[in-house]
Amino acid sequence: MSAGKILVVDDDPQIRRVMKATLVGHGYEVTEARTGEEALEGLSGDMPNLVLLDMNMPGMGGLETCRAIRDGSDIPVIILSVRNTEKDKVAALDAGADDYVTKPFGIEELLARIRAAMRRSPSSQEGGPRTFASGDLEIDFETRHVRAQGREVRLTPKEFDLLRYLVMHAGKPVPHRELLQAVWGPDYGDEPEYLRVFVNQVRKKIEANPGKPRYIVTEPWVGYKFVADV
Repeated sequence: MSAGKILVVDDDPQIRRVMKATLVGHGYEVTEARTGEEALEGLSGDMPNLVLLDMNMPGMGGLETCRAIRDGSDIPVIILSVRNTEKDKVAALDAGADDYVTKPFGIEELLARIRAAMRRSPSSQEGGPRTFASGDLEIDFETRHVRAQGREVRLTPKEFDLLRYLVMHAGKPVPHRELLQAVWGPDYGDEPEYLRVFVNQVRKKIEANPGKPRYIVTEPWVGYKFVADV
């Protein structure tokens, strides 16, 4: 049984070859694309379970490709890049990536990141409330539907899992590390920029005034808290 189908997008044929051989050896089906344009064309057909996307490509670059993917799909996207600055990571996450892996990387690290991107957090599958309603926010945790200010809101899987975890712990500050490990997995905990970007994205979608959030508030030096009674 296949562990999942992965689209590898990279303009370097040797990297694509190595990645394909490695991933196939670990049970994944692999398709390839040389450019962002080719990747988007392929996604219009048989949708993979995850995209590994090189950040620096000629023509349509990784960030532009990621934005285009995110406009039409919630498929997990992992950006691969030789750049290792927080600015680059934030730019990738802002573009809609679920994760960011710096080259060169070990295969075990990459496999762990792939598993983390493809999984839903345990808290999103069982336990906790089935629905939530407060003020102008309604959430159905079983169907993963969200309404805010009377309109349907589309959250990516990671954004939804983040929101669910905060709602499940409403009224209590959730530390950064706990939230990262609950949503992304136990291998995470030192990526505070992930939370900053994803919390901001969720706020933009559910808050009437994201600059002065009513629901997801920052607990300085600790983490974030969901305020239910507003």
